[in-house]
Amino acid sequence: MIVETKDLTRLYHLGSSRITAVYKANLKIEEGGIVSIVGPSGSGKTTLLNLIGLNDKPTSGEIFFRDRKTSSIPDKERRKIRLRDMGFIFQTFNLLPTLTALENVELPMALLGIPQETQRTQAVERLKSVGLAERLEHKPRELSNGERQRVAIARALANNPSLILADEPTGELDSETGQEIIDLLLNLSKKETTTVIVATHDERVAKVSQVKLSIKDGEITN
Repeated sequence: MIVETKDLTRLYHLGSSRITAVYKANLKIEEGGIVSIVGPSGSGKTTLLNLIGLNDKPTSGEIFFRDRKTSSIPDKERRKIRLRDMGFIFQTFNLLPTLTALENVELPMALLGIPQETQRTQAVERLKSVGLAERLEHKPRELSNGERQRVAIARALANNPSLILADEPTGELDSETGQEIIDLLLNLSKKETTTVIVATHDERVAKVSQVKLSIKDGEITN
Protein backbone atom coordinates (compact mmCIF):
# COMPACT_ATOMS: atom_id res chain seq x y z
CA MET A 1 0.00 0.00 0.00
CA ILE A 2 1.61 3.27 -1.07
CA VAL A 3 -1.13 5.67 0.14
CA GLU A 4 -3.95 5.21 2.63
CA THR A 5 -6.26 7.85 4.07
CA LYS A 6 -8.63 7.47 7.01
CA ASP A 7 -11.55 9.90 7.45
CA LEU A 8 -9.41 12.57 5.77
CA THR A 9 -11.04 16.00 6.13
CA ARG A 10 -9.89 19.47 5.15
CA LEU A 11 -11.88 22.55 6.15
CA TYR A 12 -11.18 26.16 5.27
CA HIS A 13 -12.56 29.22 7.03
CA LEU A 14 -13.25 32.38 5.03
CA GLY A 15 -14.59 34.99 7.40
CA SER A 16 -17.68 33.48 8.98
CA SER A 17 -17.99 30.83 6.24
CA ARG A 18 -16.68 27.29 6.51
CA ILE A 19 -15.76 25.46 3.31
CA THR A 20 -15.45 21.69 3.34
CA ALA A 21 -12.89 20.91 0.63
CA VAL A 22 -12.46 17.21 1.50
CA TYR A 23 -14.74 15.25 3.82
CA LYS A 24 -13.95 11.90 5.45
CA ALA A 25 -12.08 10.48 2.46
CA ASN A 26 -11.10 6.84 2.93
CA LEU A 27 -8.70 5.58 0.28
CA LYS A 28 -6.36 2.66 -0.19
CA ILE A 29 -4.05 3.00 -3.17
CA GLU A 30 -1.83 0.10 -4.18
CA GLU A 31 1.56 0.55 -5.81
CA GLY A 32 1.78 0.83 -9.58
CA GLY A 33 -0.55 2.00 -12.32
CA ILE A 34 -2.64 5.13 -12.76
CA VAL A 35 -5.34 6.32 -10.37
CA SER A 36 -7.64 9.09 -11.60
CA ILE A 37 -9.59 11.43 -9.35
CA VAL A 38 -12.47 12.81 -11.40
CA GLY A 39 -14.92 15.56 -10.48
CA PRO A 40 -16.17 19.03 -11.41
CA SER A 41 -14.33 22.25 -10.59
CA GLY A 42 -14.41 22.94 -6.86
CA SER A 43 -15.11 19.30 -5.98
CA GLY A 44 -11.94 18.91 -3.91
CA LYS A 45 -9.64 17.14 -6.40
CA THR A 46 -6.70 19.49 -6.02
CA THR A 47 -7.06 19.70 -2.23
CA LEU A 48 -7.04 15.91 -1.98
CA LEU A 49 -3.95 15.77 -4.19
CA ASN A 50 -2.19 18.38 -2.05
CA LEU A 51 -2.99 16.44 1.11
CA ILE A 52 -1.68 13.17 -0.33
CA GLY A 53 1.43 15.00 -1.54
CA LEU A 54 2.07 16.39 1.97
CA ASN A 55 1.81 19.95 0.66
CA ASP A 56 -1.13 20.57 3.00
CA LYS A 57 -2.22 19.20 6.36
CA PRO A 58 -5.68 17.79 7.14
CA THR A 59 -8.08 19.37 9.59
CA SER A 60 -8.78 15.86 10.85
CA GLY A 61 -8.20 12.29 9.78
CA GLU A 62 -4.94 10.69 8.76
CA ILE A 63 -2.71 10.03 5.75
CA PHE A 64 -0.33 7.08 5.61
CA PHE A 65 2.50 7.00 3.08
CA ARG A 66 4.04 3.54 2.75
CA ASP A 67 2.29 2.61 6.02
CA ARG A 68 3.91 5.56 7.80
CA LYS A 69 1.60 7.92 9.65
CA THR A 70 2.38 11.39 8.34
CA SER A 71 0.67 13.70 10.84
CA SER A 72 3.56 13.53 13.29
CA ILE A 73 6.32 13.99 10.70
CA PRO A 74 8.23 17.29 11.13
CA ASP A 75 8.05 19.75 8.22
CA LYS A 76 11.71 19.20 7.32
CA GLU A 77 11.13 15.46 6.95
CA ARG A 78 7.92 16.05 4.97
CA ARG A 79 9.92 18.17 2.53
CA LYS A 80 12.52 15.41 2.20
CA ILE A 81 9.82 12.82 1.48
CA ARG A 82 8.36 15.07 -1.22
CA LEU A 83 11.76 15.49 -2.86
CA ARG A 84 12.87 11.88 -2.54
CA ASP A 85 9.69 9.87 -3.01
CA MET A 86 7.23 12.09 -4.89
CA GLY A 87 7.09 13.94 -8.19
CA PHE A 88 4.63 16.70 -9.07
CA ILE A 89 3.10 17.73 -12.40
CA PHE A 90 0.99 20.88 -12.63
CA GLN A 91 -1.58 22.15 -15.11
CA THR A 92 0.45 25.32 -15.71
CA PHE A 93 3.80 23.44 -15.79
CA ASN A 94 5.46 25.57 -13.02
CA LEU A 95 8.82 25.62 -14.79
CA LEU A 96 11.33 28.28 -13.79
CA PRO A 97 11.46 30.65 -16.78
CA THR A 98 15.12 31.62 -16.39
CA LEU A 99 16.33 28.00 -16.45
CA THR A 100 16.76 25.72 -19.44
CA ALA A 101 14.83 22.45 -19.73
CA LEU A 102 17.93 20.64 -18.50
CA GLU A 103 18.35 22.93 -15.51
CA ASN A 104 14.67 22.64 -14.58
CA VAL A 105 15.03 18.86 -14.43
CA GLU A 106 18.29 19.08 -12.49
CA LEU A 107 16.74 21.29 -9.81
CA PRO A 108 14.98 18.58 -7.71
CA MET A 109 18.20 16.57 -7.69
CA ALA A 110 20.20 19.62 -6.59
CA LEU A 111 17.75 20.21 -3.74
CA LEU A 112 18.26 16.59 -2.65
CA GLY A 113 22.05 17.02 -2.67
CA ILE A 114 22.81 14.73 -5.60
CA PRO A 115 26.29 15.35 -7.11
CA GLN A 116 26.27 17.74 -10.08
CA GLU A 117 27.70 15.24 -12.56
CA THR A 118 24.99 12.73 -11.67
CA GLN A 119 22.35 15.48 -11.94
CA ARG A 120 23.41 16.25 -15.51
CA THR A 121 23.52 12.62 -16.62
CA GLN A 122 20.12 11.76 -15.13
CA ALA A 123 18.47 14.96 -16.38
CA VAL A 124 19.62 14.26 -19.93
CA GLU A 125 18.27 10.71 -19.74
CA ARG A 126 14.93 11.89 -18.35
CA LEU A 127 14.50 14.46 -21.10
CA LYS A 128 15.42 11.89 -23.73
CA SER A 129 12.81 9.53 -22.26
CA VAL A 130 10.06 12.12 -22.90
CA GLY A 131 11.24 12.88 -26.42
CA LEU A 132 13.13 16.13 -25.77
CA ALA A 133 16.71 15.18 -26.62
CA GLU A 134 16.88 18.17 -29.00
CA ARG A 135 15.47 20.69 -26.50
CA LEU A 136 17.88 20.39 -23.57
CA GLU A 137 19.13 23.99 -23.72
CA HIS A 138 15.79 25.62 -24.53
CA LYS A 139 14.06 27.79 -21.96
CA PRO A 140 10.30 27.43 -21.30
CA ARG A 141 9.38 30.43 -23.50
CA GLU A 142 11.07 28.66 -26.43
CA LEU A 143 8.96 25.52 -26.01
CA SER A 144 5.39 24.64 -26.93
CA ASN A 145 2.89 23.86 -24.17
CA GLY A 146 3.23 20.17 -24.92
CA GLU A 147 7.01 20.36 -24.67
CA ARG A 148 6.75 22.30 -21.42
CA GLN A 149 4.57 19.57 -19.95
CA ARG A 150 7.10 16.96 -21.10
CA VAL A 151 9.81 18.89 -19.25
CA ALA A 152 7.54 18.93 -16.19
CA ILE A 153 7.11 15.16 -16.43
CA ALA A 154 10.87 14.68 -16.74
CA ARG A 155 11.34 16.90 -13.69
CA ALA A 156 8.76 14.89 -11.74
CA LEU A 157 10.75 11.74 -12.53
CA ALA A 158 14.12 13.29 -11.69
CA ASN A 159 14.62 11.60 -8.30
CA ASN A 160 13.05 8.26 -9.31
CA PRO A 161 9.94 8.77 -7.14
CA SER A 162 7.59 5.98 -6.19
CA LEU A 163 4.59 8.34 -6.48
CA ILE A 164 3.72 11.00 -9.06
CA LEU A 165 0.89 13.45 -8.42
CA ALA A 166 -0.49 15.22 -11.49
CA ASP A 167 -3.00 18.07 -11.25
CA GLU A 168 -4.91 18.51 -14.54
CA PRO A 169 -1.83 17.64 -16.66
CA THR A 170 -3.79 18.00 -19.92
CA GLY A 171 -5.75 21.11 -18.89
CA GLU A 172 -3.64 23.64 -20.84
CA LEU A 173 -3.16 21.43 -23.91
CA ASP A 174 -5.04 20.93 -27.15
CA SER A 175 -6.75 17.59 -27.72
CA GLU A 176 -3.96 15.96 -29.72
CA THR A 177 -1.16 17.10 -27.41
CA GLY A 178 -3.23 16.10 -24.39
CA GLN A 179 -3.53 12.58 -25.78
CA GLU A 180 0.25 12.45 -26.25
CA ILE A 181 0.75 13.39 -22.60
CA ILE A 182 -1.78 10.75 -21.48
CA ASP A 183 0.04 8.10 -23.52
CA LEU A 184 3.35 9.24 -22.09
CA LEU A 185 2.11 9.01 -18.49
CA LEU A 186 0.65 5.57 -19.17
CA ASN A 187 3.88 4.27 -20.70
CA LEU A 188 6.00 5.75 -17.93
CA SER A 189 3.78 4.27 -15.21
CA LYS A 190 4.38 0.85 -16.74
CA LYS A 191 8.07 1.28 -17.48
CA GLU A 192 8.97 2.93 -14.18
CA THR A 193 6.50 0.90 -12.06
CA THR A 194 5.55 4.24 -10.54
CA THR A 195 2.15 5.02 -9.04
CA VAL A 196 0.54 8.00 -10.81
CA ILE A 197 -2.42 9.80 -9.19
CA VAL A 198 -4.10 12.25 -11.55
CA ALA A 199 -6.71 14.87 -10.68
CA THR A 200 -8.53 15.53 -13.93
CA HIS A 201 -11.60 16.61 -15.88
CA ASP A 202 -10.33 14.58 -18.83
CA GLU A 203 -12.31 11.37 -19.28
CA ARG A 204 -9.53 10.03 -21.52
CA VAL A 205 -7.31 9.85 -18.44
CA ALA A 206 -10.02 7.98 -16.53
CA LYS A 207 -10.33 5.45 -19.35
CA VAL A 208 -6.66 4.39 -19.08
CA SER A 209 -6.66 4.37 -15.27
CA GLN A 210 -6.57 1.15 -13.29
CA VAL A 211 -8.62 2.88 -10.59
CA LYS A 212 -11.11 5.73 -11.05
CA LEU A 213 -12.28 7.73 -8.05
CA SER A 214 -15.12 10.23 -8.30
CA ILE A 215 -15.34 13.19 -5.94
CA LYS A 216 -18.15 15.65 -5.45
CA ASP A 217 -18.42 18.38 -2.81
CA GLY A 218 -15.37 16.98 -1.10
CA GLU A 219 -16.71 13.43 -0.77
CA ILE A 220 -15.52 10.34 -2.58
CA THR A 221 -18.65 8.99 -4.26
CA ASN A 222 -17.34 5.64 -5.52
